[in-house]
Amino acid sequence: MANLEVNPQRYQEQLAEKKQRLTEMFAGFDVPELEVYESPEQHYRMRAEFRVWHEGEDMYYIMFNQETREKYRVDQFPAASRIINDLMPLLMEAMKHNDSLRRKLFQVDFLSTLSGEVLVSLLYHRQLDDEWIENAKALKQQLNDEGFNLNIIGRARKMKIVLDRDYVIEKLDVNGKPYVYQQVENSFTQPNGKVATKMLEWAIDCTQDSTGDLLELYCGNGNFSLALAQNFDRVLATELAKPSVVSAQYNIAANEIDNVQILRLSAEEFTQAIEGKREFRRLQDAGVDLKSYNCNTIFVDPPRSGMDIDTCKMVQGYERIMYISCNPETLQENLEVLCETHKITRFALFDQFPYTHHMEAGVFLERKA
Repeated sequence: MANLEVNPQRYQEQLAEKKQRLTEMFAGFDVPELEVYESPEQHYRMRAEFRVWHEGEDMYYIMFNQETREKYRVDQFPAASRIINDLMPLLMEAMKHNDSLRRKLFQVDFLSTLSGEVLVSLLYHRQLDDEWIENAKALKQQLNDEGFNLNIIGRARKMKIVLDRDYVIEKLDVNGKPYVYQQVENSFTQPNGKVATKMLEWAIDCTQDSTGDLLELYCGNGNFSLALAQNFDRVLATELAKPSVVSAQYNIAANEIDNVQILRLSAEEFTQAIEGKREFRRLQDAGVDLKSYNCNTIFVDPPRSGMDIDTCKMVQGYERIMYISCNPETLQENLEVLCETHKITRFALFDQFPYTHHMEAGVFLERKA
């Protein structure tokens, strides 16, 4: 990450720049007025990672400027959550004077939540032994005694030691209703908790008058699936990454939602299955009959590369399409196909990544008359 200048005085200015840029990018499409969802001006990132620099007896966090490749010291990181900023100096000071914890430590990753939990991953260029485990346990106890709700993971080549959990439990208040989400280390989660909540509320609002079932591709840990279940008879959601599927199943149970089914399939595989081109044992094992679903609405939240042409064509078969995109360029490409048959009726900017060029966009499309 380049040297990120978090300047609350400039927040509205940078947001206006994004609003103008996104509006200009999609000027060729018939889009409604852009809905804009702001981020907190600082302490908005729920996760952060830092390299560790050793200098004699001293040790501190560093980051690299992507343009110059120069390193710079980081004692506080205003983009990160308050929990991460509170923890950073205490963790470093505790490890700095402990040879077992500091030796060949090269990176520290933080994953925090709005609900007050934090997971710290310590990455080493050496194998970890029983001495490290004992010292890491003592470190965990020390920091929890100081008021943190913290777990620690130690990582080395082909080695992972978990003290005592490799996940956090996030709790989001969505339109006054609490949702619980297991978020596992190294799995995808929305980085900006406050904006993620606004995204869920926007998606619920877009689909509030829905009928039938919902099909969701790229569902991750069920982040949208669970919140949207209230608007549909059933939700059928697909995800390829196994850790995310496991978390999604956990989240379904934790939220006591009984109308969501998660399948471990890629978007491409689901397209083949729904078109009858391939049969998948995973569908049979899960007891899922795709023909029994009455899906009028499809929700997609693809990776930065967007959707392939076959998936776009499959998505065109649904009356209503909701598309969340972390890459407006590939969203443009996909809309060239989708707008052959559908019209954009909602258009949103979610400022997930303030003070950067990155933009998260949402579109809702309905079939043309």
